Amino acid sequence: MDAGTESKLAIDPSRLQVLEERLRDLEKRLAMVEGQAAEDRVALIVFSGDLDRVLAAFIIATGAAAMGQQVSMFFTFWGLSVLKKDKQLSGKSLFQRMMTLMTPGSSESLPVSKMNYFGAGAKMLRVMMAQKNVSSLEEMISLARELGVRMTACEMSRDVMGIKDSELVAGLESGGVASFLADALKSRTSLFI
Repeated sequence: MDAGTESKLAIDPSRLQVLEERLRDLEKRLAMVEGQAAEDRVALIVFSGDLDRVLAAFIIATGAAAMGQQVSMFFTFWGLSVLKKDKQLSGKSLFQRMMTLMTPGSSESLPVSKMNYFGAGAKMLRVMMAQKNVSSLEEMISLARELGVRMTACEMSRDVMGIKDSELVAGLESGGVASFLADALKSRTSLFI
């Protein structure tokens, strides 16, 4: 190598230091971006207490879980009816008792969003699903549990509506909006149903 080539390859030490600092800064930024990247997760808010909408939520949840996605479902307000096993009136305020009486007591008594006709629409939908060998909502809930779908009951909604632990099915988590957002911020897909 001649002297001219050597001088072209020599890097000024101060410039080398600047380049090394830029490289460290880029590595930190890359680590931050990688830490914020979406994961193979699906987060659903189940706000509706309508049979047809809840069925859609569980079809998506079980489908995603079967594909290897981590799935979390956050049940709030009317969606909490899906998680109920019965109605209890004792120990509740007047408005909480009225809310208990006006909302479904379990997944089996959910109405459909359109053409419910005093419950006939929900019964017809369930019969038609059975005729076509489509899993019932209760079977989908069971499958979701088997597939490891995380189900969280909204604490605030439960407090407002007076829903006690003893009214809900076993095996649920209880949490607030922060627990949902922690999942949603890491998820590739977030849905509000």
